[in-house]
Order: sequence, then structure tokens, then C-alpha cells
Amino acid sequence: MQASQIYVQNLEKHLAEENPLLVDVAKNFQTLDNVANDLGLLRPEQSTARQIPWWPLISILGLFSAGKSTFINHFLGQKVQRSGVQAVDDKFTVLCYSPDSEVKTLPGLALDVDPRFPFYQISQEIEEAIEGEGKRINAYLQLKTCNSENLKGKILIDSPGFDADAQRSATLRITKHIIDVSDLVLIFFDARRPEPGAMRDTLEYLVKTSVDRYDSEKFIYILNQIDVTAREDSLAEVVAAWKSAMAEKGLNVTHFYTIYAPDVEVKAEHEYVKQRLEARRNRDLAEIHKRMKQVEVKRAYRILNTLDLTTKELKDQAIPILMKALMGWRNWTLRLDTFVFAVLVAGIVYAGLITGFLFNPLADAIAVGAGMVVLMLFHMIVSSLFKMYYRSWLTKRQKQLGLRFNLVRAFNQCANWRLYATGKVKGWSEKVRKELDDIINRADILIQRLNDQMTNPSGKPEELKKPQVVEEAVS
Repeated sequence: MQASQIYVQNLEKHLAEENPLLVDVAKNFQTLDNVANDLGLLRPEQSTARQIPWWPLISILGLFSAGKSTFINHFLGQKVQRSGVQAVDDKFTVLCYSPDSEVKTLPGLALDVDPRFPFYQISQEIEEAIEGEGKRINAYLQLKTCNSENLKGKILIDSPGFDADAQRSATLRITKHIIDVSDLVLIFFDARRPEPGAMRDTLEYLVKTSVDRYDSEKFIYILNQIDVTAREDSLAEVVAAWKSAMAEKGLNVTHFYTIYAPDVEVKAEHEYVKQRLEARRNRDLAEIHKRMKQVEVKRAYRILNTLDLTTKELKDQAIPILMKALMGWRNWTLRLDTFVFAVLVAGIVYAGLITGFLFNPLADAIAVGAGMVVLMLFHMIVSSLFKMYYRSWLTKRQKQLGLRFNLVRAFNQCANWRLYATGKVKGWSEKVRKELDDIINRADILIQRLNDQMTNPSGKPEELKKPQVVEEAVS
């Protein structure tokens, strides 16, 4: 049994207890794996199911000293992350639940080799960003376990400050990765910094990662440390300044959550200012925590959307591009082989007529044998040249489209004598095409089933049976 099959089977066992609806999704990913493996688009040990995180993910981004660690500690109910006015955490920290009361810190390697976490094989991306840095995975990542009820069923990812990391290129590469796979993204800004324009590079990057995304609703913008506005009662002006700075970068933020640490004593000249800030903080903190607790529902939609997009990427992009290269290689090789074969036959016949050996069995056998050797050598040379051309073309197309499937590997596997002789690719047929269409249709059906769990248009309570997580999410 392949490693990918074992992984999916273990995943199904876990989902059967946590969210039975996603068991069907895991089975569809297994079908995708079978198709991709048969064509060589994935290695036997690879799996499309491994390329996405199945656990609900919340990432927390922002500048250093913006209060990210303090916020996390308050949410977890214990001091897990170090906090301070300077950059104290220079690594991406994955926080997950453990029944052990002691907080444990594990190296980044634990995340790089475990497909259950969102940083599986992230060392390869770090290596692409900075040559030689992939082996230093422990310098970029760490895993912490925490016994907190609020952490059950989800994973938190705390990021280092953008302006605190020396290896900025690798940090931004990892940041992009966690944004893509997260179900909720909290972006922290520091209200104590009165001039947001001073951090234009950071603002530009944060905006670029969130503007014009299909999942832009998963971003929450948080203006932290607003207690500094109490003395001058300038909260409205500070919020307006940050909105203006964001708008300059192309992102119109309609709402900033404005918070500060619950244990901070606000010093205000007027009591009503203090009360207003506390009320706003309590309201916004409650809304943020509610969004964080609802992330499991978002996770289900994310995975269903990933299933749909992955299937369409395989069916509508990877396979058509692969087939174009395979058919191009076969047709051009076959044409030149046919041309050379015709030239050789004509040459042999012409030489036989001129020399009078055309009907001499021995001479004919020698001529045919020599012709076949020449034809085979020519075929091997021409076939290799066209393979080199199409490998290069496939590499460029894969990079241009950002495909997760290995087109060159699939081409090497499928460009063989079977294809050359029959024009058919092993592993691809109308039956397989129909299987992929069925997966897309089933993804739509599963989304409808999830919608049925989340909605009740008739208003009849007895018609709606929801898992506990869904009831909490809509309460």
C-alpha cells in the first residue's frame, strides 16, 4: 500500500470523529491521487491531500511589538509566547493543543516532516528563496504545545515581526504560504506609532497579500495598543490615519478592530474616555474571539474549495498541457520518422535498381537491416531532441501557472513506445475524465450539504441537525 493511501486512511479515521462530511472529501482527494499518480504527475509517496492542512488554521501577522504575543497569551489563558517592546520572537511559531500542562517547544524540523501541519516540506520553499537556508529550518520555525481549551481543534501560527527579521526574503515566502492556507488571518498594527507612512514597505506587502483575493473576508485588521489615545481622546484620528495609509496602497479597510491588553490600566483625563475605550475593546475582543472559534466551519469550506480548485487544475490545466506536449512529441517524431523511412525505402529501391541487387535476397536483407539501424538511430536522436524541447516548455509553463503537479515527470513517464505506437496515454481516458467531472460535481454537492448544516430557510428547528461546532458558529 502506498504511503499516500495510508495517510488518507488515517485522515479518514480522524475526520470520522471530528467532521464526517469531510470524510467524503478525503476519499475524493484519494481519487485525484490515483489519477495523478497513474500519469506520473505525482510521485507514489505524494498526495494532493497532503498538500493542504486539514486542521483549522489561524495566522497572526504584524509588526514587532504590535501586541501579537500578548493577544495570543490572553486568548490561550496562559503565558505561552514571550512579549516585550523589542522583537522577542524571531521565528514562526505553530501553537497546537496538548493535554500536558507543561508548555513544550519543539524544533522546526518537527513541522517540516509532518504532513499534518501546514509547514510540511516548507524547507524546500526556504531553499528556493535563499540557497542553503533550507537546512536551517529550525532557525525559521518552532512548534509549541499548550493545554488550553481555546486551542482545541485548531492551530495558531504566530509570525515574527516583519521589520525584525534579517532573512526577509524567506520570511515573506513563509508568510505568503501561511496566508494561503489559513482560514483566518489577523493582521496587527500598533496605534502607538503615530505615522503609519513610516512603515510603507510593510504596509505595501500586507496589502498586496490581501487585496483582490477571492478569500479576502478571512482578513481581520486590528489596531492594537489604543489605550495610548486615551489622554488626547484621539482614537478617531488615529484610526482615520491608518485607514488613509491603507487606502494609499489600494486597500479600503472599512473596519479596524481597536483593542488593547485587558490587564492594561488606562490613564485618561476623563472617565468617560476610559469607559468608551474599555467598552470598544471588550466588544471588539469578543467579536475577534468569536471569529476565531468559528474557524472550523471556515476550514470545511476552504477544503471543499481546494478540492474543487485542485481537480480543475488537474483536469483543465495540467492534463491538457501534458497532452499537448505528449502529442507534439509523438506527432513531430512520427512525421520525421515517416519522412526518413520513405527516403530510406526510396534510396534502397533506387540503389537496387542501379546496381541490379534489388531482387538479391542477401543484398536486400543487408540493405533493409542497415536501413532499420539508420532509422532507429535517427528516431532516437530526433525523439531525444523533441523530448528536450518539450521538457523545457513544460518547465516554463509549470512555473508560469504555478501548478503543483510535476509536468516534466509525467512527460518522462508517458512519452514511451506505447504512446508512439497507439497515440494513447496510459492512465488517461474518457472514463478518467468523467471521474474528474464527478469529483467537481460532488464538491458542489458537499458544499450544499455544508450549507444545509449552516442554514435553515424553513425556520423549523426539527429539520436542522447540526454538529456542535456548527451550532456554536452560528449562535
